[in-house]
Amino acid sequence: MIDAIVVPQGAEYKAVCRGVEKDQHSSLTVVSIPIGFNQTKVAATVAYLKSLNVERLVIMGLCGSLSEQYSVGDVVLYQSCFDPHQQITLKTAQELTTTIHHYLPSASLVTSYTSDRVINLASEKQQLYRTYQTDVVDMEGFNYLQLLQKQNIAVAILRVISDDPQHDIPDLTQAINDQGQLKILSLTVVMIKHPLAAIQLIKGSLKGLKKLEKTVEKLNLIASK
Repeated sequence: MIDAIVVPQGAEYKAVCRGVEKDQHSSLTVVSIPIGFNQTKVAATVAYLKSLNVERLVIMGLCGSLSEQYSVGDVVLYQSCFDPHQQITLKTAQELTTTIHHYLPSASLVTSYTSDRVINLASEKQQLYRTYQTDVVDMEGFNYLQLLQKQNIAVAILRVISDDPQHDIPDLTQAINDQGQLKILSLTVVMIKHPLAAIQLIKGSLKGLKKLEKTVEKLNLIASK
């Protein structure tokens, strides 16, 4: 039922791989992508997935909550993604999303906002929710969904919330390079300058990553169907 998982590189990718490896018989392919949107990298990823004859995939990773209804550690399943630049909303693959929700009934069905930068201030998260009525935010959803749909690949998006709309986190925008990789030195400087926000980020990320790994274990069951 599922051929592959696509997930941002780094800690999120490692967590997903650990979850897949819990099932020695898992047939899932895990493909890492850059953090955010990189046109060249996205095109290469799509071409690679087509070469593997992938027909159904799940985009996974962490995301931020824009709504007080969703907290750190909650699992969310996207029904749609909104792009503020194009002012377009795209729906995820309904049949695949419904199947995943059947196996993961505790996952909340949400709408998402795709941002071209890290949304770190609580006040901005709350403003986005009031303006667009989207529940969560990430930096990859819409762009991958749009390109993969054009290749007739069914896409579901399953993420875990790692930060909420009540707290600030450090602004990591300058700590991500053009290749979608974290710059360790820049990240360290940002964290030192904003210690309270850094603690909030670390606590949320650790909780989110643990839940992400556990969630992948359940996807192994769907993949075998």
